[in-house]
Amino acid sequence: MTTEAISRPLAAARPRLRRKTAEGVGINSAAGHLVMVLLSLFCLFPVYWMVVTSLRPANAIFETSLWPSSISLDNYAYALNAIPIVRMLINTFVISIVVTVIQLFTGLLAAYAFARWRFRFDKLVYTAVALTWLVPFQVVMIPNYLLVAQMGLLDSVVALILPHFASALAILLLAQSMRGFPKEVVEAARMDGARSWRILWEVMTPNLRGTIASLAILIFISTWNEYFWPLLLSRTAENSVVQIGIQMFMTSEGNAWGPLMAASTMASLPILIIYIVLQRQVVQSFMKSGIR
Repeated sequence: MTTEAISRPLAAARPRLRRKTAEGVGINSAAGHLVMVLLSLFCLFPVYWMVVTSLRPANAIFETSLWPSSISLDNYAYALNAIPIVRMLINTFVISIVVTVIQLFTGLLAAYAFARWRFRFDKLVYTAVALTWLVPFQVVMIPNYLLVAQMGLLDSVVALILPHFASALAILLLAQSMRGFPKEVVEAARMDGARSWRILWEVMTPNLRGTIASLAILIFISTWNEYFWPLLLSRTAENSVVQIGIQMFMTSEGNAWGPLMAASTMASLPILIIYIVLQRQVVQSFMKSGIR
């Protein structure tokens, strides 16, 4: 049998194999998208149920229908009158913004030192910073509380910001990004007479916008969801955060589910807006951080 006679059946079979392969890939892709859609609906349903429950009147709060029989804004009015939720939202927003900016600033300074400078025991110091990331905040909560109390800052917004001036996560992520920055660019800037401060802010920082944006979103969301530290320090609702305000609707006499869901919806709205607007950066931040 000649080579030409053998190659003809193989050539005729190739289009059928391609079609079968394409069909298999298409089926797998459709199945994967179906699973992702189902998982997305499963994750979004609690948020949907929270919003729907907040719109139910008091006499229909325990209905199991997917849409309320009648829509009422009484729960929102009650939540706004029961606690200073607008003031709490403003406090939470201010605290989250200030903590994000401070942690990015200190993180950039420390990361530049670890990435570009060589000093005695630099690896040991870097390891110590990395180990502090493994220590839960609850472990140092009591020492921080005693320090804040001695400074006379209890029940203040400043006390909620003070222990969060630096973040090991920010330092580690930024240091890794700076170590991958081209050394030739830094050396060229030094040859032009630029010092470390100028190199950091005018050369490296603009080229790390993606990492900085992702880290900023992660810090903002983490600070927004903070609960234990404000619970320990807050004495009045006006100086507290929205997470504490939500907890006020849960008492030993029973939970006010309607106002609770209304307050939770208002507390979740800024994060939902951030996620919708900056969806790609939010996902990227969690992928880069490797946590949560």
